Amino acid sequence: MVKKPRQVMPQQDPKVRIFNFNEVPQGFTVEMAQQEADRCVQCAEPTCINGCPVNVDIPGFIKFIKESDYRKSIEYIKQFNILPAICGRVCPQETQCEKECILGRKGEPLAIGSLERFVADWERQNQMKACPECKPPNDIKVAIIGSGPAGLTCAADLAKEGYNVTIYEAFHKGGGVLVYGIPEFRLPKEIVKDEIETLEMLGVKIEYNKIIGKILTINDLREMGYKAFFIGVGAGLPIILNMPGLNLNGVLSANEFLTRANLMKAYLFPEYDTPIKIGRIITVIGGGNVALDSARVALRLGAEKVMVVYRRSETEMPARMEEYHHALEEGIQFQFLTNPIEIIGDGDSNVKELQVIKMELGEPDDSGRRRPIPIKNSEFYIPTDTVILAIGTNANPVLTKTIPELKLNKYGYIETNENGQTNIMDIFAGGDIVTGSATVISAMGAGRNAAIAIDKYLKENALK
Repeated sequence: MVKKPRQVMPQQDPKVRIFNFNEVPQGFTVEMAQQEADRCVQCAEPTCINGCPVNVDIPGFIKFIKESDYRKSIEYIKQFNILPAICGRVCPQETQCEKECILGRKGEPLAIGSLERFVADWERQNQMKACPECKPPNDIKVAIIGSGPAGLTCAADLAKEGYNVTIYEAFHKGGGVLVYGIPEFRLPKEIVKDEIETLEMLGVKIEYNKIIGKILTINDLREMGYKAFFIGVGAGLPIILNMPGLNLNGVLSANEFLTRANLMKAYLFPEYDTPIKIGRIITVIGGGNVALDSARVALRLGAEKVMVVYRRSETEMPARMEEYHHALEEGIQFQFLTNPIEIIGDGDSNVKELQVIKMELGEPDDSGRRRPIPIKNSEFYIPTDTVILAIGTNANPVLTKTIPELKLNKYGYIETNENGQTNIMDIFAGGDIVTGSATVISAMGAGRNAAIAIDKYLKENALK
């Protein structure tokens, strides 16, 4: 029996894409999707489902692709996942569903994410939007705070159960980190907008420019008749390194940089009002997806040289390997085992260079990765015009400080039980505001888990 090779998705040429914000991977053709779907052996006990945080029946939707029934395939997916076009693009399938694929034991796993993206894109291109059925309305109001992946999933699942669901979003567009944190070339904003339209078809209402904790409080919402709340506001407070030079012109957090570029379209200034200053040489500090996103955005904004400085080695870098390889193809430079010490100015309050020190790896720390240790007398200087800090985020206290009785952990994240319920009976939470920065699909899993718990809570308390 001849083994069928895994299909490789076509992508924009690196020499072309560094000058635009168009999507890099370009999706499967119908022929490629058919060939890849034919590789699925339709396991009797599919382990791939166990690797998916929202438990999509993967062989189920792929079976319909095999039969060339793409409409049934997308309808089937949406019974489990309301955001397939997003997940097919940004989920780390290589460490989740594809890692559990039986084909991977002796060869390459099935390209599950690419197939999920294919049927979602087919739906959009053919204007045949699938929308799951909802139970009859029960007139019970539920408020979802935050329209990121956790909030969207929780809202969709509750709407399907007949609840009157309203999402309160602080920004002027929905999607949370999907729109402000992920660049257009990885996740086009039109894709997010299209997925949110599915929620609106389910009857979910979205109130934009509503900062809960400022404009309204949880108590205000209770007075408005809401019987349960899901907090999915993410972790949007940037971590800032404690080192000299942070007040210099040219120092940015990745949050500010990416929000300006992504959500406020600063890359189209002056067509759009928000400017963004970019120097000739950009240095990004960090090794996650946010660091790589920042570096690749800076390159497209006209930087002549972009370097990523990371204190551990390539092996420990938390960014997806696909994104790392894309960055290398685009000419992004990497300085591994290097840690910043000081940002140095030019005497006129502008960034001139970054002093760094070489590192070596010691014993594993709490994260399971080997701890970086400075090497004495190994300091050197990196000339740079801009420094972007992309070393992670913390919980933003804008909402939580208005609920003093809400139990938080020592890092400011909300504490919940295994069902997403907080110490306040009608308040549930999930996603990054509970776990710290994690993946889109894990946040969606938390939203689904909380929706099940909210439904149970309301049936026991509000529907009697």
